Amino acid sequence: MNRQGINKVNIIDPHLHLFDLSQGDYSWLKPECPPFWSDKNVIAKSFSEQNLTLSAPLALAGFVHIEAGFDNEQPWREIAWLENTCHLPFRSIALLDITLSKALFLQQLKTLIAYKSVVGVRYILDDDALNILTDKNSQNNLATLAANNLSFELQMPLHDTNAIDCLLAMLSAIPDLMLCINHAGSPLMDSVNYTLWQENLKRIAAFDNVFIKCSGYEMVKRDHCINWRHKIISQCIEYFSVKRVMLASNFPLSLWQYSYQETWLSNVSLSKALSESLSKSEPKSESESESGSKNPKVSLSHHDIEQLCYQNAYCFYKFKH
Repeated sequence: MNRQGINKVNIIDPHLHLFDLSQGDYSWLKPECPPFWSDKNVIAKSFSEQNLTLSAPLALAGFVHIEAGFDNEQPWREIAWLENTCHLPFRSIALLDITLSKALFLQQLKTLIAYKSVVGVRYILDDDALNILTDKNSQNNLATLAANNLSFELQMPLHDTNAIDCLLAMLSAIPDLMLCINHAGSPLMDSVNYTLWQENLKRIAAFDNVFIKCSGYEMVKRDHCINWRHKIISQCIEYFSVKRVMLASNFPLSLWQYSYQETWLSNVSLSKALSESLSKSEPKSESESESGSKNPKVSLSHHDIEQLCYQNAYCFYKFKH
């Protein structure tokens, strides 16, 4: 145990991005393209696995690379680049547009699954979630993913109840589809949207084939209160249990607030603190005042922390294969 009271923790980071600006397109990182973040320059540079440095008590055992817009027309180019340059154990989540025609979807899928690191795909839904999830072609393509034993990374706001209704119907229709919610379902801090997020989170958690990753807080608010992050993690654990929650970094976007080491120390320390402080009477944090709800109470062991930081990602993303 180190001076911070944390035992050694092996980590598989289940959500990060690497960039090579000399080879990829990454239009979203260009200053003239949206999103128009004033601090985009912090992340608009090349990052390799050499930037993923952790020191004791943390040890990086592997990572899951999430597509980052390397080449949206030929998404397999990003996978080829990763497999040619990365040496740590890793798995890839490739870009695959689920709105493509059946023929083109199958063609791109066939190309992607030829790469050994590919275990799933992502196509960001965000505010288009309702239109995409109600589209029969998209539903058929998701069923094809399930038939090929690939998971789908869901990135959309869970406060969108109409879209969630469609998602739940789709999950019932495609029970074999393994799905992982990105960035905790994008919870917002205002009380109305937070309550909707909370209600829909509980509904989705009823499906055993759905997992959730906690990360991306900096995308909501750069200088968010640490207690708010604490609250999101504990709420996800309450509904999904320790067995279906993963902690992640969202590197390099996490650099807006912390170094890579600080991000993971924060994750591990917060997990440890859940078992020490949430059962005590605490004053309301900024986020609690905004949302009008208190932190759920959970208790975590060191084994639970290992599940959140390593074991769940190891199993979901098929590192054992």
